Amino acid sequence: MTLNMKSTLATSLEAAAKHARLVLQSVTEGSDFHGRPTAVFQLGLPGAETANRTLKLELSEAFNFDKPELLPTMTAHLAAEAKRLHNPRPECYVTLGGLPMAFGQFLWPFHRSTSGADTYILHGEVHLADGGAHNLHAKVAASVTQTFAEIVPSMEQPYAETFVYNVVRKTIDLGQLEFLKSGNRQPVHVTTRYHSRWQKKFMFTETSDAERLEYLLRKVYWLSGVLGQGKPVWIADPRDAQYLNTTEADLLRIAGNQAGEELIKLGGEFASASEQLMARAPEYQAKLEAALNFTKPQFNESMRSGQANM
Repeated sequence: MTLNMKSTLATSLEAAAKHARLVLQSVTEGSDFHGRPTAVFQLGLPGAETANRTLKLELSEAFNFDKPELLPTMTAHLAAEAKRLHNPRPECYVTLGGLPMAFGQFLWPFHRSTSGADTYILHGEVHLADGGAHNLHAKVAASVTQTFAEIVPSMEQPYAETFVYNVVRKTIDLGQLEFLKSGNRQPVHVTTRYHSRWQKKFMFTETSDAERLEYLLRKVYWLSGVLGQGKPVWIADPRDAQYLNTTEADLLRIAGNQAGEELIKLGGEFASASEQLMARAPEYQAKLEAALNFTKPQFNESMRSGQANM
């Protein structure tokens, strides 16, 4: 069913999208986990070059973000999404360990747990995105406590997507999500451990310049060189800055240093892979395999064979 394009929510969203240089393509009616109505917005960039890359935004039908405490975050979210849509694969990210992956089928908005627990749940999937046809993926169930939910302005997609994606990446870094060809949903716990009460911001992993550099090189290698046919990717992404506990300006500074080393080709806030970077394919493939192996359950073979000293 098509929603009224002149509804309050649609009108507000269209205005915010226009400010971010996005085009509102359609508004349709959806439903959340419990069957309550939602508004599904399809947005894109103007021009034919990026016509196949769109942004899906699903909000509770009664949600109103046109408020002083909510509008700035919505505006910033759409502005960031507009830049990500310039990436050849906007849905793809990499982890610190070296895993390229695609986020998809996240069923916004969060819903209350059906088990009676005082938590919010969000279902989604992450797929290993290395260009292969193996279909390795992890079905996830992100859970947020009521205490955590009170920290953020809203649990709607534009306000929660960044920290949810980064908690998923952090959980993979810890070896607590396994990529399988099939399987049940695996838990991802979004807790206050990832939020600094005093600094009032999310904090995931303390990283050095060397670690941020290696992250950027892996990102450009996989998302530009392998998946993007050499097209540039956005390297000043605030989502990555949050994940690495740094700033967009710092990521640009580090990328600028590497452009001088001819490992990446830098143009503004975007970078593409150089021949020198692509020559490191064996190194990045080995790191991918090591990171993937780290997510697999490890068994104590001596205990399995009865040789453990108990």
